[in-house]
Amino acid sequence: MSNLLDRRQLGENLWFSSISDPKFKLNRISVNLVVPLREETAAQYAAVPFILRRGFRDCPDFTRLNALLCDLYGASLEADVRKYGGWQILNLSVQGIDDRFALHGEDISGRCADLLCSILLDPKWEGENLNEQDVLLEKQNLIDAIEADINDKRSYALSQGIAKMCAGEPNAVRKYGTVDEAEKITPQSAGQAYREILDTARVEVLFIGCGSPDSARELFARRFAGRCPTKALQPFSKGKAKAEEVREYVERMDVTQAKLVLGFRTGLPETREQQAAFQLMNAILGGSPFSRLFVYVREKQSLCYYCPSRYDKASGIMTVDCGIEEQNKEAAQKGVLEQIKVMQEGGFTDEEFTSAKLSLRGAYLSVGDALSSQEGYYLSQILSGRLSTPEQDLERLEQLTREQVTEAARGVTLDTVYLLTGAEEEKA
Repeated sequence: MSNLLDRRQLGENLWFSSISDPKFKLNRISVNLVVPLREETAAQYAAVPFILRRGFRDCPDFTRLNALLCDLYGASLEADVRKYGGWQILNLSVQGIDDRFALHGEDISGRCADLLCSILLDPKWEGENLNEQDVLLEKQNLIDAIEADINDKRSYALSQGIAKMCAGEPNAVRKYGTVDEAEKITPQSAGQAYREILDTARVEVLFIGCGSPDSARELFARRFAGRCPTKALQPFSKGKAKAEEVREYVERMDVTQAKLVLGFRTGLPETREQQAAFQLMNAILGGSPFSRLFVYVREKQSLCYYCPSRYDKASGIMTVDCGIEEQNKEAAQKGVLEQIKVMQEGGFTDEEFTSAKLSLRGAYLSVGDALSSQEGYYLSQILSGRLSTPEQDLERLEQLTREQVTEAARGVTLDTVYLLTGAEEEKA
């Protein structure tokens, strides 16, 4: 994988970044529309890329769209919604073979880029509204996706814990929004949401693969000429650096296994070195199969069924989520806090330090295994405002010391305790 990210500005709030990786035979082009994550717009905005994916003016149905993809040697078209801190990322991407492998020398990359531009800039309008059938289908799909998260109690508990912890902050909002807001989606509101996105989003186009990005870059510059968003995207607030008090919440649902979520403030590590130290600290604590939480809280004390820790550098939040028996809540919480104290006192072993480094090393080396993983990695680098390569991150990791990891742990403070457990009448 090339270490060079070629990043060029094509217009106001429109950027085109490319990475060359000759080991692939494919190219992946993605358009990422970055907008503020707000509760009142999250669901409306989340539906838009999936509605657009169903076709455009000159290709108004799925059958013709699939035929067009087949003509592009079986190219694949995807839509997605992601979350990065306080931003919502609406994604459309197409992946196809490189021009070198086309039978008649076609410009496959250019045609794929043209397809993405047509889907994004020339949707199926019915007056001022987006296509009614497409909107109703994707509205239901969005509701199903939100409800699926509720049905997955572990995922739901983690989302609820973060929402309680970050109340009033953008990070509290789920990437798909809520069912109540999704129910309000209409062809008219979807059309309005689409226009708002095109007027306000920061547009990040990524080209990753073995081919030349030139024709795709020229096409995006031409198709977006005069249509670039004009409003600058404002940075989001990461919230508090330190917890002022510990807040506790209990929610009761029909569950057989209680879910405990502990939310921590991290001191908001800012520099690359500080973030790397915190990632390594998290790996030792609960981010790997040999972590202290797994060994001491799950295995030796048998206080939970699982208890990983997660660090989100975009928001500066660390969480630990545990599957427990409700009567073990206090003991499990105490066990987690004890292991954090061990980290703050530098009580982890040299073997744990080395093993965690090897685990993260493997994660960095695996970034180059798939075009989609490279897309996600470099997009997060772009949005963080600090461009780096996996190789550079790996070098930074190798230079970390035990003292830096201990210092990172000392920034951890408990903010929120959230417990999802069974209904009271079921406890007898």
